[in-house]
Amino acid sequence: MIKYIGSKRALLDPILSSVRGLLPDGGIVCDLFSGSARVGHALKGQGYRVWSNDHNAYAHTLATAYVQADRNRWADQAAVVLADLASTAPAEGWFTKTFCEDARFFHPANGARIDAMRDRIDAMGLEPELKAIALVSLMEAADRVDSTAGVHMAYMKRWADRALNPLTLRMPDLQPATEAGPCRATQGDALDIAGQFDGDLVYLDPPYNQHSYLGNYHVWESLVLWDKPETYGIANKRVDVRTRKSAFNSRPGIGPALSAVVDAIRAPNLIVSFNDEGYLSRDELERMLSARGHVQVIDIARPRYVGARIGIHNHKGKKVGAVGRLRNVEHLFVVSDRPMALPVAA
Repeated sequence: MIKYIGSKRALLDPILSSVRGLLPDGGIVCDLFSGSARVGHALKGQGYRVWSNDHNAYAHTLATAYVQADRNRWADQAAVVLADLASTAPAEGWFTKTFCEDARFFHPANGARIDAMRDRIDAMGLEPELKAIALVSLMEAADRVDSTAGVHMAYMKRWADRALNPLTLRMPDLQPATEAGPCRATQGDALDIAGQFDGDLVYLDPPYNQHSYLGNYHVWESLVLWDKPETYGIANKRVDVRTRKSAFNSRPGIGPALSAVVDAIRAPNLIVSFNDEGYLSRDELERMLSARGHVQVIDIARPRYVGARIGIHNHKGKKVGAVGRLRNVEHLFVVSDRPMALPVAA
């Protein structure tokens, strides 16, 4: 899966253990801010029926492949599509000019491969789930040969070693269908989906500070939408990064926004991931969530993402800011009508 700030790869064990503690016999789970789709993918693999949602197009595409699409339905067809794409001749286009020449996120040789494959995906007229699988394969292939510290805010002064490798497609790790029923992926507002979901548990991993996921991963948004937008700045961000704002990225806005989502949830169980770098404190979150039931908290210390650990650099590669703390604490709030035995914090 793609490199992703806020990815719950290292937290999957306590998240899954908490879900199993609340729903030992399975059930229907909604991930309202699905992001990289890592949690929904893992829950589907555990047999839960999952509804993944995110308002960004690239995240919806990831969830469509990793949560909604079933391996037994699509694996053979996807293998044929990926072989077709791999044989497509490179052809420089908008992506190469924007993200390999005007900006340097990828080597131009790989940019030409991305341009050609992305055009070919549209030309093939694929069904939505199959198209999502192809797009995720291309996204992940590009991620493996990027020249960044993990986000699309800036790029390396010199090519990262991996950027010189040729882009190669791989089959995404699709999950088989679940006996509980079909899973789904939507691209909607979290508040709207919260009111629609009628299931057993909601998992919330909202944005928690000023850093916009759209701004951090604008390249994937443009790759998926393929709308070739007007861009701005050194990083060639999409112009709609300036206007597609979320209340969750605002200090005064996040409290009311999260409270409204929590109030709209009808499911009896709730798990919330949050970070101690966020705009809301642990105490504030406990007070907000306690109205829904018994609140237990797992605190997990983790290294900060690599960009924070190497310090702050300008677009010329000059260090302009010192490294702050090297670790932060991930809070996992487990809310239900009863106490439960929590997994041991790492």
